[in-house]
Amino acid sequence: MLEWAQEANAIWQYVVLFLLGAAPWMDVSIIVPLGVLWGLSPVGVGLTAFIGNFLLIALLGLFFKQIAEWRTARKQKKGIMSPTKRETRSREIWDKYGIPGLALLAPILVGTDIAAILALTLGSSKIVVVGWMTVSLALWTIVFVVASMYGFSFLNVM
Repeated sequence: MLEWAQEANAIWQYVVLFLLGAAPWMDVSIIVPLGVLWGLSPVGVGLTAFIGNFLLIALLGLFFKQIAEWRTARKQKKGIMSPTKRETRSREIWDKYGIPGLALLAPILVGTDIAAILALTLGSSKIVVVGWMTVSLALWTIVFVVASMYGFSFLNVM
């Protein structure tokens, strides 16, 4: 699919980046460099990745109760009783730094979706979680856009 997307019209490339951004476990740390490598506008790539990832976080906030029930049922069906490595890592960050620390470290350590689910599971307000995740996502999007622009040009990839 990515080969097709790389050769497609720019509009379709942005659509693919948006869909990747809205997919679970796909953060701006992957999407932004990919879009910049395709030769798309770094600002456009950053906005597309941010909006796609933000949409996922907003949906998690809105439908957390239903998602939590589904995840619990799925884990019980598979016989999984202990938390995953990502959940354990997120919990350690939560215990040490709280919601701001978890939100700011999430995109590079565990993913914004896992961090948002954990924060909501631990009883944080939906508005606080979505707010902090949005701030974190915006900061990391800018970091990855700048790093991708200058990093790839420094390496003569672009």
